[in-house]
Amino acid sequence: MKQVIQSARSGKLSLRDVPEPRVRSGHLLVRTGASLISAGTERMVIDFAKKSLAGKAKERPDLVRKVVDKARRDGVMSTFRAVMARLDEPLPLGYSAAGEVVAVGAGLEGAFRVGQRVAVAGAGLANHAELNVVPRNLAAPIPDDVADDEACFGTLASIAMAGVRTLAPALGDVVAVLGVGLVGQLAVQLLGLSGARVVALDVNPERLALAGRLGAELTWRIGDAGLTEAVMAMTGGLGCDAILVAAATDSSEPLETAAELARDRARVVMVGKTGTEFPYAAFMKKELSITVSRSYGPGRYDEDFEGRGVKYPPGWVRWTEAENLRECVRLMSPSLPRRLDVGALITHRFPFDQAEQAYALVTGGAQPSLGVVLRYDRAAAPARPVLAAPKAAGGCVLGVIGAGNFARTVLLPELKRISGVQLHSLCTQRGQTADHGQQTFGFANATTDMEAVLADPAVNAVLVATRHASHADITARALRAGKHVIVEKPLALDRAQLAEVAEARAAGTAFFTVGFNRRFAPFSIQARQHLARHSGPKTLVLRVNAGALPPESWLNAAEEGGGRILGEACHFVDLARFLAGSPITSVLADAAAVTHGGCDDLTVTLGFADGSLATLVYTAQGDSAYSKERFECFAGGTVVTIDNFLTLSVTENGRTRTTKAVAQDKGHRAELQAFVNGVASGRPPVDEEELLETSLATIAVLESLRDGRRVMLNRD
Repeated sequence: MKQVIQSARSGKLSLRDVPEPRVRSGHLLVRTGASLISAGTERMVIDFAKKSLAGKAKERPDLVRKVVDKARRDGVMSTFRAVMARLDEPLPLGYSAAGEVVAVGAGLEGAFRVGQRVAVAGAGLANHAELNVVPRNLAAPIPDDVADDEACFGTLASIAMAGVRTLAPALGDVVAVLGVGLVGQLAVQLLGLSGARVVALDVNPERLALAGRLGAELTWRIGDAGLTEAVMAMTGGLGCDAILVAAATDSSEPLETAAELARDRARVVMVGKTGTEFPYAAFMKKELSITVSRSYGPGRYDEDFEGRGVKYPPGWVRWTEAENLRECVRLMSPSLPRRLDVGALITHRFPFDQAEQAYALVTGGAQPSLGVVLRYDRAAAPARPVLAAPKAAGGCVLGVIGAGNFARTVLLPELKRISGVQLHSLCTQRGQTADHGQQTFGFANATTDMEAVLADPAVNAVLVATRHASHADITARALRAGKHVIVEKPLALDRAQLAEVAEARAAGTAFFTVGFNRRFAPFSIQARQHLARHSGPKTLVLRVNAGALPPESWLNAAEEGGGRILGEACHFVDLARFLAGSPITSVLADAAAVTHGGCDDLTVTLGFADGSLATLVYTAQGDSAYSKERFECFAGGTVVTIDNFLTLSVTENGRTRTTKAVAQDKGHRAELQAFVNGVASGRPPVDEEELLETSLATIAVLESLRDGRRVMLNRD
């Protein structure tokens, strides 16, 4: 299928052929009929992408601080590679579209049907693309008498409606709308439908004339004399009851104008991005309140609501972003006595294959434009891709399933540099990600069809880099298909998933390994060698300054990430097992009170068969600029210390010898090379029983926290 893609590094925009997406649970697959180019928001995204690195840094100093902290902690080269990989990601453009449902995901049976027309919303979801996969709460049915060309305004209308609801205008209130671009024009109409009297303000006379035709009682060109007097005459000397700021400017002038026009204790709501230095004295004297409207409304930026379909109780939250979208599209119906007229806002229509010309119009400013609609030929269904025949090659012929941030920034760049591996197919949920990965890393195929990869006889190995909840299932299916598997941690989220993998492995001849890369790090190997020289038990202390995650991160969602204990702390359980060189026999855990997100401040004590002991201290409470990982190992009069994989110190006989790394090496390349070699030889790089053991021990950490007891390991 075709999709509009922009490079985050260069800002170059293009219409590309990418693999078509596939429907998944709780989502709809929608064939696009029309999509709207949002001149303000999308121009801002495009302009940012076109900036130089220095320009990007100047605009986002918050990100610069994070980069500096990472460089101090992990080294310059590691940070540079991570930044460059992020800048190389493709940016899908568009967030407001309409089309026809072609497939309904599990859980939405009856809620939507194939052939139904829907308006869809969401950046990265309702893209300028022939097909889109959209969650239930970002889709709304379209009335039969509303064309796709108009329904594709649904998202922008929802932004305007959320701003109006935040204003809460009463019947007869006088409301000023500062800036009558697309969102402002929509707000003018919605305010009129709610019974408010509207004052439209802008610098563009043509847009003011349009706002007047669409219901504004007073229109005024900003900068012209007499504005305050005109508003006072209209309001009997009171001033505006509310002001909606829908302008897009770096200047704070809109807030200054709002303060001048507002009555005492008026409400000011921002839906546009402007300067935010408001005149304190004017706001204080009139006791004005100012609010920034949350895009489409309640539910926006809530991953549970948007991505997982969680409902808000209507008794408490009546108008969510989903209901706003539904109501906006309903109001577009010509059958209503008073309607939301979005057709009047359309200035240009382009066939989708001329999307680049449409963007040139919007960003170039050669001629005036407002609503620019892309129209799609829905009759031409995208052809299903066929995987290319592989080159004649021995060794490891790899299919990669999933290409999130870690895979793109670490795993795939390393695989590209490894000899003996043929990158056969890259499979992701989003077509643009698969296409970009194919171009960047040299895969023979890009697809969104995982079944095609697992069924392909040419593929003899699979890398699983999806979200955590799917790891065990995909690993088991790949093993049953006769593919060797390297699966990113964690292997499983519970004992049942772990058993599924073990059963699939026992039933076949292909092996699996898990992405516990730290056991492959040069310093880890050296530390184990030093410790192995001393008989008797070892005492290990592993401290991890993990840093806090945003509470809404998918890692904290039980159904996707399983939490940081399963998703990240597993690394250090495995490393302790590797350094001790003895089976884990018991697990005892305790956690600090949760103050944000999930449980990520805890201590874990591991007992080993030879009497060794390991204590893991995992915390999100520290400063991210401080060393992330420090491991102290004691055995037979020797102390071995690894600090963030940048230094290795060995203290014995009263002397300390320290080795410094040229660059941080956590073992990723060595791990992947070992897997590739293992596929060629048919021998797993790590004892699979040991991997099952450390995975079980990590699951036991949660069991210990739940039960408040020491858990003795017994996989049976």
